[in-house]
Amino acid sequence: SNFHENRCIHLCNPSDRQIDEQTNRQKEVFNDPVHGHVELHPLLCKIIDTPQFQRLRNIKQLGGAYYVYPGASHNRFEHSIGVAHLAGQFARTLKERQLELGIDDKDILCVEVAGLCHDLGHGPFSHLFDGNFIPKVRPGHKWKHEEASIAMFDHLMRENGLENELDEDDRVFIKEMIFGPLEPETSERKEWPYKGRTKDKSFLYEIVSNKRNGIDVDKFDYFARDCLHLGMKNSFDHCRFIKFARVCKVAEDGQPDGEWQICIRDKEVSNIYEMFHTRSRLHRRAYQHKTNKIIELMITEAFEKADKHIRRKGSDRELILSETIDDMEAYTKLTDHIFDEILNSSSADLKEAREILQKVVTRKFYPYLGQIKRHIQYCIFKAFIHYLSKNKNSIFKIDFGMKHKNPIDYLRFYKKDDSNKAFRFSDDQVSDFVLPRVFSEQWIRFYCRKSLTNDDLKAARETFENWRQTVLHPEVTFSS
Repeated sequence: SNFHENRCIHLCNPSDRQIDEQTNRQKEVFNDPVHGHVELHPLLCKIIDTPQFQRLRNIKQLGGAYYVYPGASHNRFEHSIGVAHLAGQFARTLKERQLELGIDDKDILCVEVAGLCHDLGHGPFSHLFDGNFIPKVRPGHKWKHEEASIAMFDHLMRENGLENELDEDDRVFIKEMIFGPLEPETSERKEWPYKGRTKDKSFLYEIVSNKRNGIDVDKFDYFARDCLHLGMKNSFDHCRFIKFARVCKVAEDGQPDGEWQICIRDKEVSNIYEMFHTRSRLHRRAYQHKTNKIIELMITEAFEKADKHIRRKGSDRELILSETIDDMEAYTKLTDHIFDEILNSSSADLKEAREILQKVVTRKFYPYLGQIKRHIQYCIFKAFIHYLSKNKNSIFKIDFGMKHKNPIDYLRFYKKDDSNKAFRFSDDQVSDFVLPRVFSEQWIRFYCRKSLTNDDLKAARETFENWRQTVLHPEVTFSS
């Protein structure tokens, strides 16, 4: 039998497999804890069964949060399958509701593949790697995981003989949906920067990774999945969003022709704000949890010290840890397992890194002193940094996904009695109960790098409190 019994998530009985009418190949059904029974196209199953995708089983979705929330054990693997499912569901819903859009089966398949592959480029502990580690060891090197995702996608298709499964235009389209325009922006670049699909299908680029307002199925899945595993309530209904979505032509200033954009019913504005409130709550309670951030800071520090001593074989040579992002052959072999590789090593070269990770697993974290808002005068902040010896600090921000901007300003709505006309919501049309006063804030947290006795920790916190009183900054919070 060709049936794989060790299917990726739980696979239903062979009798539950469906025949795809276009390809005459068997679809397979997965039982996902968030979305229920998920049916995937045979090409997606082929991609899932590759080493490049299977590595996502060993990359934690929430990085160091697993050491704070025991339920946060989920990985990029299941999240990617969930995004593929939602992407296909969204595209099919638009096709059924608006036949005039010309969405075909190949469009839907490409959207699903983009959803499946959008996180292929994540490194160990997810955002810890691209957001903390790489900027530390390769300063000035502008790199983000989406870059690695499209490089890994090309590597995956080539190494596993899947290039003929999709046309070149479709592969370009998939990479554009993940990364955005593949050519750098210049003054000479054409008005329509994408090559995979023409401008009349611009709305398809908003499904997986929405560069316009950040509202996409990637967010839908990780809000739902993270809330489930963290034991938190998710007040945003993504099924309702998809149900009431519609494509309208939106004419912006200076663009008389306009673009086809995904719009939403006017009555759904509160539901959308709930999505951003959920995002903010997840950041405050989990992603930016003070213990989570110090754990990630310590793991990053350990990776820095281990950088030149962790090696992976690439396509033509061995590369150190921070160089693996330049070679997908080496990067494929890089997962969260490097934590245990360092922790269980007996190498003298890894001694410092090992000692830091031993502190993590025995919960001997750097002591937390307090936090301040970033807008404090920087010279005062520097003076306090100098005042506290051997300290560490961590800067974190919480926003609605578009820095200080309100993403709702970049979303268009329609009314029931005029479903083809898009309009913008103004603040006076939104209840004050759901409209935030600001959309972004930054905080600086202070930690001591060295271990302290209870008396020393108390003295350090008193120093922090005295400094706070001196600069008369009421927005400082202090943890006793």
